[in-house]
Amino acid sequence: MSTDRVSGSLYTKIENRIATIEFGHPASNSFVSELLERLTKELDRLSKSDEVSIILLKSEGERAFCAGASFDELVAISNLEEGKAFFSGFANVINAMRICTKPIIGRIQGKAVGGGVGLASACDYVYATEAASIKLSEISIGIAPLVIAPAVERKIGKSGLAELSLAPTEWKNAYWAKEKGLFSKVFDSISEMDKELEFHIQKLASYNPEALAEMKRALWEGTENWSALLYERAEVSGRLALSPATKVALEKFKK
Repeated sequence: MSTDRVSGSLYTKIENRIATIEFGHPASNSFVSELLERLTKELDRLSKSDEVSIILLKSEGERAFCAGASFDELVAISNLEEGKAFFSGFANVINAMRICTKPIIGRIQGKAVGGGVGLASACDYVYATEAASIKLSEISIGIAPLVIAPAVERKIGKSGLAELSLAPTEWKNAYWAKEKGLFSKVFDSISEMDKELEFHIQKLASYNPEALAEMKRALWEGTENWSALLYERAEVSGRLALSPATKVALEKFKK
């Protein structure tokens, strides 16, 4: 069942050293700022928990994984301060995922757009279904995927990032994402994916938590500058959101 709350939903369950975070929003599991803030805080909390070895990140329902940041909030940006704050939402989440001491396993059951692709990219290991197509649509509405770009590039390289971001209306299928390194495994169905995912995370959670934490740290070596970089990118994105060309482009997408 999907949530109907305009502020979205976020639930965490801890069992057998596995923390399952499930988020949802009626607009294709997109993220309003409040929901991004809640996810950031929850990741920080779980990072410090001695009860948790592995985090599973998933979204509600069987259709879209995540449609990115809230379109309504993007349209409402009226000054640079608001713009930077808006784009800092995903910067906060990606940095929280980066510095989290627990490996994060992503479960991608359907399409991911914009920030949803960034979220998948910031996971340490990703399970997906054939329905999990991806797209970076930002250029088509006058902005650019600058905040999530470091996370995406880290997984699929600069050429892959260029292929995604400079073809903003083109969907790339799940097998393209696997070939590029964004998805670890792709399955025919959700049930098939969940069966293997459950087995895998139970095994991971049984291993030495110190070893898991050290491996997580090693995987993210060289990204320490993101603490500043992502917020610099958020400011640039906020400025782009205010440009006349972007305002014209956004008008076409308003309901």
